[in-house]
Amino acid sequence: MADQSLEARPQINPWIVAFSVMFATFMEVMDTTVVNVSLPHIAGSLSASVDEATWTLTSYLVSNAIVLPMTGWLANYFGRKRLLMMSVTGFTLASLVCGLAPSLPVLVMTRIVQGAAGGTLQPISQAILLEAFRPQDRGKAMAFWGLGIVVAPIMGPVLGGYLTDQYSWRWVFFINIPVGITSLIMTRAFVFDPEYIGKQIRKIDYWGLGMLAVGMGSLQILLDKGQEKDWFQSHLILALAIVSIGAIVILIIRELKARAPIVDLKVFKKRTYATGVFLMTTLGFVLYGSLVLVPILMQTLLGYSAYEAGIAMAPRGLGSFLTMPLVGILVSKFDPRKLLAMGFTLGALSLYQLSVLNLSAGYWDFFWPQFIQGVGMALLFVPLTTTTMDPIANRDMGNATSIFNLLRNIGGSMGIAAATTFTARSQQKLINVLGEHVNPYSLTSQLTTKEIQSHLMASGSDSFTALNQAHGVLFGMVHQQAALISFLHGFLLMGGIFLLVLPALFIMKKPEESRGAPPMH
Repeated sequence: MADQSLEARPQINPWIVAFSVMFATFMEVMDTTVVNVSLPHIAGSLSASVDEATWTLTSYLVSNAIVLPMTGWLANYFGRKRLLMMSVTGFTLASLVCGLAPSLPVLVMTRIVQGAAGGTLQPISQAILLEAFRPQDRGKAMAFWGLGIVVAPIMGPVLGGYLTDQYSWRWVFFINIPVGITSLIMTRAFVFDPEYIGKQIRKIDYWGLGMLAVGMGSLQILLDKGQEKDWFQSHLILALAIVSIGAIVILIIRELKARAPIVDLKVFKKRTYATGVFLMTTLGFVLYGSLVLVPILMQTLLGYSAYEAGIAMAPRGLGSFLTMPLVGILVSKFDPRKLLAMGFTLGALSLYQLSVLNLSAGYWDFFWPQFIQGVGMALLFVPLTTTTMDPIANRDMGNATSIFNLLRNIGGSMGIAAATTFTARSQQKLINVLGEHVNPYSLTSQLTTKEIQSHLMASGSDSFTALNQAHGVLFGMVHQQAALISFLHGFLLMGGIFLLVLPALFIMKKPEESRGAPPMH
């Protein structure tokens, strides 16, 4: 294991450091989802369509994805503490301007600034935390930090819906200001750089920087707009795919040869780190994919409002919130890979439970699967982070956490794109399959049509009108059932992905700080 000793620094209680960086992390992560439910209000207020308003999401994600992987390099160049304060300041000021934006172009441009400033917050706060705590206490630190990463995306739609309904969509951004100010004050007082971090004057890898911006930006736009543009039927999406693949390939070749790379890919030589990044990407894929399907199912098929759907999803955050502290203690007492196996299994179980719901499902039918999934996320996030980062030396921690967080976010974007595309295509196919059984020669179809026609005639419609209306109702039922089955198949598929990655746990090495934990055979 690489040298994990902490560098000399002022003696600050690590939990105070944890609270200092948590404010910034929670604020940034929540902003990735808090705007979602406010889009119709933003569109109406700024005289734009909802499709145009979605660029407030896309612009944020694109700039975030570009900056995130270079965080380690930026921290070495400017200094970790200085970069953190610069980022929080930029994010807070951008939030203020977003709330005051008089037009959609101004809002989109400011969201680009906000996403760029926020891109450094996750990896830099994670690196600071991992170094602030002793190796045997890092599980507790990551449990605390994980509360923000897992709970914030779930709280985002709830808080966004409440602020938008009760006040204005502008408060979705204004709420960041006091949080940002608090984070700045605490960072200034309690966060200090280790001796090896500081401003380093050296040649900037402009080729790497350019390829990173083009590759990550194109990939993020492709994933965000692919389903809307019908994927490769669109010339724009095809061009973005070619550009992103080309730029990323050139980036990889360049960074492996560069003396001072923007993104140091040599960390992937450590098999535990490489496997952990793969598993975290998979976790992001399934977590965000299922996170987007549940509220759509509730709103389109079960009649929930956006705010009600947000409230109904709270059990997922509750499960993680209650379990994270316990997992933080267990991770230093048991082989973390066993906790990971339990987490993936519980995640698969929760998705299976969602895959057997029907249109009569009530609140409690969603409560328990989501609560169990929240528990599973806690069992995954904490041991996966600590195990993945265990072989990484302190001076490489910023770079390693940047790549780790980038691929989790990219996995999440892929999960959302895959989930929405799969359900849309599956629904189209199922409409044809189910529709084949609804025809004049089917006894069940005849009886159902006559029953609906009778009800409509009893309400005052004549026989001919009632028959046409009955056919419309029957067609609507086919659409509804096809949509439901497509959601259920989506949940089942994602649960299967969790089970498929279980063998990868055997590739990872047990962290050296997990002393006394029985080996995983």
